[in-house]
Parts: sequence; C-alpha cells; structure tokens
Amino acid sequence: MSAATTETKERVSAFASLSRVMLVGFVRDRTALFFTLAMPLMFLLLFGVLFKSAGAAHVKIAEVGQVQVLDAVQGADRDDLDRSVTITKYSDADAALAKVKKGDLDGLVEEGPNGQVLVRFSASDRVKSGIVTSVVNSLVQGANQAATKQKPAFTLVPSQVEDNSLKPIQYLTPGLLGWAIATGAVFGTSFTLVNWRKKRVLRRLRMAPVSIGSMVAARVAVSVLVAFVQTAIFLLVATMPLFGLQLTGNWWLVLPLVACATVAFMSIGLLTGSFAKSEEAANGINQIIILPMSFLGGAFIPLDNAPGWLQSFSRLLPLRYMVTSAQSVLTKGGGVMDVLPAMGGLLAFAAVLTAISWRFFSWDDV
Repeated sequence: MSAATTETKERVSAFASLSRVMLVGFVRDRTALFFTLAMPLMFLLLFGVLFKSAGAAHVKIAEVGQVQVLDAVQGADRDDLDRSVTITKYSDADAALAKVKKGDLDGLVEEGPNGQVLVRFSASDRVKSGIVTSVVNSLVQGANQAATKQKPAFTLVPSQVEDNSLKPIQYLTPGLLGWAIATGAVFGTSFTLVNWRKKRVLRRLRMAPVSIGSMVAARVAVSVLVAFVQTAIFLLVATMPLFGLQLTGNWWLVLPLVACATVAFMSIGLLTGSFAKSEEAANGINQIIILPMSFLGGAFIPLDNAPGWLQSFSRLLPLRYMVTSAQSVLTKGGGVMDVLPAMGGLLAFAAVLTAISWRFFSWDDV
C-alpha cells in the first residue's frame, strides 16, 4: 500500500470520526436542538396559521345619504364590490367624517351638486385611501358609460401571474428558513469554537495527527447536514394541506443554495468565535448580527417599500441573497441562473470573512 493511499485513508478516518463526534454532540445538546430546529418551526407554524387566510386589503366606507353610483350596483357586480368594500349608510355626515378622521372608516362618499360624487379619506394610510378612490372612480366611470349608452371601446381583463392557489406560506417559508439556517450555522460554529478553545480541545487536535482540512471539512459537513434537515422539515410542514405550500419544478435548487448559504453563515460564526472568550460573549455578538440581518435581509418583512439606501445596504448581507433566491426557486419558478449568482456571492463572502477570521484565530484560550 502506497504512502499516499495510507494518508488518504487516515484523512477520511479523521474526517469521519470528527463528524460523528460533532453530530452526536449536537444531537445531545437539547438547547441547540431547540433553537436550531424547534423554535424556527414554531415560528413557521405560528405565522402560517396567522396569515393563512390573509388576502387583499378590505376597506370600509360610509355612504352619506343616497349615492346613486353606489346604490345602482346590483347582482354579481354588487357581490364583487362587497368582497373588497364594506359600505355602511350614514345620515349624519359629521359623525361619519369623525370616524374617518379617527381611522374607524377608510373613506366617506356623498353626492354633491351637479352630479358630483364627493370622496373624503385620510392620507395616513395611502394604500387604503388609494383603494377607496380607485373603487369609487371605477363606479363613476361605469355610471358615466351607462349614461351615454355606448359600448366601451376598451375592456380591462386582469389576471395574476401566480397560480390561483398562491398563499402567504409561500412567502413566509423561504424567509423563516433563511433565518433558521443563519441562526443554526452562526451559533453552532461560534459556540463550538469557543467551547473547544476553553476546554483545550483545539490544542489537543492541533497536536494530534489530524489535519486542519479534516477539522474544517467535518464542521462544514455537520452544519450542512443540519441545514438540510431544517430545510426538509420546513418544506414537509409547509406543504401539508393545512398550509398548502406550492413548490415549483426547480425547488430542488434550494439544496445547493442552502449549502452555500450555510458556509457563508458559518464564516460569520467563525469570526465571532475568534473574538469571543465565552459562550455568553459569543451569544451577545451573534444576536447583534443575526437579528438586524434578519430584518434587513427580508427574512421577516419585505423590503419592496424600504428606502433606497436601506435596500442598497441589505445587498451587502448574505441572508438577503439566500431569501430572495429561495423564494425564486421554491415559489416563482426560478431556474439555475436565479441561484447561481447568489451562490457565487455567498461563497465569496465566506472566503473573505474566513480570511479575516484566520488573522484573529487562536488555538488556545489566552
């Protein structure tokens, strides 16, 4: 047997042994299991149930007196109108106006002189005020069209590009999954590094016939395996009939994306673990990094309406690329080119932070 073959077998054996030790340690750590697997799943179940029946914005308006354009809507058109607007009749305009100012109503509609239809609303909620004016404007245009007794020259045919079964869970799952993977990888890496340094395990490993490559590979393999388990649990729960997650044909591309994202998040844990001298210090530093990154990276709330400078800053965060790319391949029919740039960026991020971490890395607790 050649020396090269023997050396290869020793490296494989060292990698397998270290991986087994790390995996067993993770499984036996109930705290790690809770924060890595149970707590993110609890958030998925909670938000999934809360937003299960969420739909388009519904507005409430007051009809003061008789308003012909509102009263004339009947039959199927009335049913369509009632699905988006709740109309309550008022005889006292001042009382209705007071409720609009307080926010109890989204708008007020009354007839004015010379065929005018007066719409009053509060600008504090631009979305609902826009819906109120849009709905009333549509009714006025329809009434004008009916009064002229002419067929419309153009007809609007609206349709959504997503499947009709699209549900909020299809937006919640990628974001919460990204947060869960980031939490598990960052905390797992930093806590292992700090704990092993304090107990002088790192020192003994350095003196043992185990290469640094085997240690790194074992830590990466275990972290990626845990991330895959997280992904599998999330997708299994989200695709249950209760939530109804609809996966697209290229959903499997989330797996290499998760692997690259895990490596990127591990580099953050490596950096914090290089500085922290205790688990408490590592926990504090990690929380300062993960919580803002989760909000600014779009894991909890969308960034579509965020200021331009905030959206630009979020592009520096690895979690944003994980979340947006996962949304693309899981729910929007994205393909390889939708995740490949993100995967390259995540690996580049990991390389840069690992190089910085190596500068401050210490084998001993000094």
